[in-house]
Amino acid sequence: MIRNISVKFIIGFFLIFSLSFLVLNQTVKESIQTSNKKIVTSELIGLKNNSNIYVRQSFLINHFSNNRLYFGQMAEEMANDLNHATGSSVGVYTVDGELLYSSDKSIPHLTNGDLKEAIEGKTAYSITYDRNTASVLFSYPVFIDGTKVGILRFSRDFSLLYEQSGRIKEIIFYIAMAIFAAAFLFSYILSRHITIPLVRLTRASNEVKSGNLEVRIQFRRKDEIGRLADNFNEMIDQISRQMTIIRKDRDHLQALHEQEKRFFDNITHELKTPLTSILGYAEIIRKKGEADRYFFEKGMNHIIEESRRLHGMVLKLLEASRPNIQIMEPERVDAGSILKDVCESMGIRAQRYKKSIRYEIQNELIVYGQGNRLRQLFINLLDNSIKYSTDQAEIFVTAKRADTKIQFVFSNPSDPIETDQIAYLFQPFNLGNNQVSEEGSVGLGLSISKSIVDEHGGNIRMTNENNQTIVTVELEYLNVRKDGKPI
Repeated sequence: MIRNISVKFIIGFFLIFSLSFLVLNQTVKESIQTSNKKIVTSELIGLKNNSNIYVRQSFLINHFSNNRLYFGQMAEEMANDLNHATGSSVGVYTVDGELLYSSDKSIPHLTNGDLKEAIEGKTAYSITYDRNTASVLFSYPVFIDGTKVGILRFSRDFSLLYEQSGRIKEIIFYIAMAIFAAAFLFSYILSRHITIPLVRLTRASNEVKSGNLEVRIQFRRKDEIGRLADNFNEMIDQISRQMTIIRKDRDHLQALHEQEKRFFDNITHELKTPLTSILGYAEIIRKKGEADRYFFEKGMNHIIEESRRLHGMVLKLLEASRPNIQIMEPERVDAGSILKDVCESMGIRAQRYKKSIRYEIQNELIVYGQGNRLRQLFINLLDNSIKYSTDQAEIFVTAKRADTKIQFVFSNPSDPIETDQIAYLFQPFNLGNNQVSEEGSVGLGLSISKSIVDEHGGNIRMTNENNQTIVTVELEYLNVRKDGKPI
């Protein structure tokens, strides 16, 4: 089975042209033969008419009554005269086909074919071909006053006519061959003009099917095939872009999966460690009671401290799982005052890490929101700054109005953070490059902070330049009148 389209084109064109050539050649041949027969018939009719006139005139001049007898007597004279007048060999026969006289020995004496038809009273002729010659034997009965007196038979050479016809056929044959050869060549070139690009497109599509998305096709043409190649290239570009997006999404999902796994490993560790410690101290205290007062106080303090830490982690987990639940209705809040209070209270925690907090906060930084949520926002951001700043770092906090916004900026020296990692830090359970660098850290602080900022219609962003991490929070400033109502 033929599968190659170019081979199909060639075979199809060859069959069409061959059939067309044979039909044309046969049509021309039959047309020439028909034309030659018409010419021969026309000349023979003229020959018959002229010879009949000659015979009648001879009978009229001599007033012969015995027509057959006279026809035989004048056979020689009549044959020679008609031979001279018509340029054809002439044979004179009786009504029974007996030869009376022949002007040329080339006339056969056999009573068959045209002569036999003439004996029966019919006009007939036959054509004989011999190599490059063509001769016609023409016989017809002669009637005088309705009486059949004899038969005239002519032998006429039509070689020139058929020779010319042969040359015409040859010329037409060669012209047709040239036309069909040119048409076939043009069709072959046209088919290759179509099939070669299709072959290239097929190979390119096979490359794409094998996973090679770098293949491209370039055709310097503006027709349908050129547009098809452009569409093919655009399709591959689109597939490449989609594959890039899919790979990024896959890597992102894989990173989230790994991040979630780390979170569960961390949270399991963080919950298990204090619970184990609490259980151990509780069992010892139950056995010893207050017999060892020092150990009793130490154990109770440890149980209280670890319980508070567990309580804080549980609250963060609840906050992450229910970020959109509001505890109270929003109201007019002095965010600057809340931030001052948080900075002072978190200063004690900073000293534990041998770090300090310095702040510059303007007065009357009024926003519309929830005070407890904003307090949690500032605690989370300061706690994050304390945990992940460098040793003996100074954490600098500013809060000021900027047009219709209030900007809260938390800045601390830190290790470098990759730019593409910053956006992921606001996602739940993300610890960045820190592998549980602080006890109780489960990667929820920044995620909860972002949800609080979103609740208040603000925005939060982080930058890291020159080993300095800066977190900026912007909230809408609430302008109020003297009576305390918003403008």
